[in-house]
Amino acid sequence: MELLHLKKLDLANKKVFIRCDFNVPMDEFGNISDDRRIRSAISTINYCLDLDCAVILASHLGRPKGEVVEKYSLAPVARRLQQLLKRHVELAPGIVDDATLKLAADLPRHEVLLLENLRFEPGETKDDAELSRKLASMAEFYVNDAFGVSHRAHASVHGITKFFDTKHKAAGFLLEREVQYFGKLMGSPVRPFAVIVGGSKVSGKLEALVNLLPKVDKVFIGGGMAFTFLKQMGYEIGASLVEDELLEEAQKIMDEAKKLGVKFYLPIDVVAAQTFSEDSVSKIVTAQEIPDEWMGLDIGPATVRLYREGLNDVQTILWNGPMGVYEMDKFARGSSKIAHFVADSYSTTVVGGGDTADLVQRVGVDDDMSFISTGGGASLELLEGKVLPGVEPLMVPKTEKE
Repeated sequence: MELLHLKKLDLANKKVFIRCDFNVPMDEFGNISDDRRIRSAISTINYCLDLDCAVILASHLGRPKGEVVEKYSLAPVARRLQQLLKRHVELAPGIVDDATLKLAADLPRHEVLLLENLRFEPGETKDDAELSRKLASMAEFYVNDAFGVSHRAHASVHGITKFFDTKHKAAGFLLEREVQYFGKLMGSPVRPFAVIVGGSKVSGKLEALVNLLPKVDKVFIGGGMAFTFLKQMGYEIGASLVEDELLEEAQKIMDEAKKLGVKFYLPIDVVAAQTFSEDSVSKIVTAQEIPDEWMGLDIGPATVRLYREGLNDVQTILWNGPMGVYEMDKFARGSSKIAHFVADSYSTTVVGGGDTADLVQRVGVDDDMSFISTGGGASLELLEGKVLPGVEPLMVPKTEKE
C-alpha cells in the first residue's frame, strides 16, 4: 500500500491543515496522564513549520456527542503542544465559527492554530459535507496524521479529503509509519510469527483472528475472550465472561488453526474471584474447574510459564489485548509478566495500541518494544484486512504508479 508522501508536496510558505489524534487520557484534575499521541505528531508538525508553513491543527477528545462540554476542551493539549514545540500555540474559540475561520485566514507563517474539539460539532462524526467544506477552506494542503481515528469515516478524516487533489493532500509521518509497519507485519514477517490476543470479548477480535490465522505460526489467547473457547471445549468456567452466541465460531477458529498447523494456546490456569473488585477473595484454579459463582480475571502462573516457553523461539510478536483485568493490581500480574517477557525478548515486538499500549506503559516497558501503535481500533481493522476510510483517499492512484 503506497501512500501520498508528505515530502512530495510543495508546502513552502503555504497553509497546512493537519488532522492529529490528541485524544489523550487525563486524570481527574484535567492533567494529561500520557502524552504519547501528542509527541507522535511533533515530527510532522515541525516538518511543516520548517518549510515556513502556517499550521492549523485539528483533533477530537473524548465523546462530547456534538455538544460543547468544558471537560473535553483541548486547552490542556494546547499547553502541552506549546511545551513540546517550544512556540506559541493559539487555541481557537471554536471549530468553523466566523471568529475561528478569520483566525485561520489571517494565520501568519510559522504560527500554529489549534481548533477546538472537532466533536463539539455534531457533523464531525456524521461525515457532514458542509463541515468538511468549511474545514477544507482553511488551508491549501491537507495532511492526515491521525492513525488512531482513520478507521472512522468522519468529516475531518474522510469528507475533507474530497476537497483536495493528490497534489494537495498526504499522509503524515506517523500515519505512514503505522500503515507500513502493519503492512510489513501482515505481508512478510520474520518467522516464527506469534500473535498474543487478549481483551474481554471474542466478538471484538473475531475478524482479526480469522484474517491472522493463515499468516501466523502461533496464537496465544488471554483475557475474558479465552472463556468462550474454554467453554466450547467443555470446561467448567463458573461465572466467567462468555459469549454463548460465538461458541461455534470459536470452534471454527480452533479447527482452522489445527488445519493450518498453527499452534493454538489457551490458558491452563486462571486467577479467579467471586466479585469483580480489588478487595475480592481470589485463588488460582485450573482452567478446567473454575468453581460456580467464581470468575476468571487473569491468567495464572502456569499459563504464564507455558506462554513464555511457547514464545521462546519466535522472531516476531504482535500483541493486541491484555491477559486480564490489568486495571486492578490484583489481576494484573499475568499481563505484567507477559509484558516483561515480550519486552526482554530479541523478537520484533509490535503492540497494537489501545489497552495494550496503556498496559506496557503502566508496566514501564514501552521503550523496550519495537513499535507501539497509537490506534487500537484502527490497528485491529488493519489486522482484519480492511482498508481504512481515512487512509484510502491518501493512497497513490494506480495511474500515478504506472
